[in-house]
Amino acid sequence: MTSAYKIAVKHSKRKTASIYLERDGSLSLLVPENTTEQTINDILKANEYKIHKYRAKRELLNEHATKREPVNGQSFLYLGRNYYLQYSAETKEIAFKGRYFYAPEKSSVTLDGLFKEFYRKRGYKFISPRANKYAEMMGLTIEEISVLELKSRWASCSDIKRKVNFHWKVMMAPASVIDYLIVHELCHFKHKRHNAEFWNEVDKYYPDYQKQVAWLKVYGATLEI
Repeated sequence: MTSAYKIAVKHSKRKTASIYLERDGSLSLLVPENTTEQTINDILKANEYKIHKYRAKRELLNEHATKREPVNGQSFLYLGRNYYLQYSAETKEIAFKGRYFYAPEKSSVTLDGLFKEFYRKRGYKFISPRANKYAEMMGLTIEEISVLELKSRWASCSDIKRKVNFHWKVMMAPASVIDYLIVHELCHFKHKRHNAEFWNEVDKYYPDYQKQVAWLKVYGATLEI
């Protein structure tokens, strides 16, 4: 059964193995550095039911996915609300005003790239002060904040250089979800693994986090251009 699933195996400096459902619906198996191929196969075999459950869950959640067309009147998300696309001769990039996103005329082919740049720029301005505020509350210092394209995570962090990364797509989610993701990543500077201590730390600074986790599980698939 396990051979029917594509699972990325990642070796790292850890003591135990864990299976993760990534943001894009892919599965990752994290194992200690010296784990043999036979042991990996045994782990996958022992977790066949869990793997199947993850896949079924993702397929169900994808029913919420929205296919957006590059036409006037199509809605696009920003901070959890829908705004409407309108082509205009008066702009060379995505402009945001009132209930509308204004895009350059004849830009339907490049619309995805224009929106990505909009979310990236707005994301940095929106997330940076919020991340620094939470970092100060937690007694941490952030050296760098980036909003970019992440392969399979909503956000990530690096302890080598106190850096926190956010996928540009999070700017389509409500502010409360973004705040949760900020706190989540900052807590990893204190607790690397998703253990009880980690979640207690998250709860300390964002007690409403479970609602945001649930929102991402149900509506994460809608955060697409």
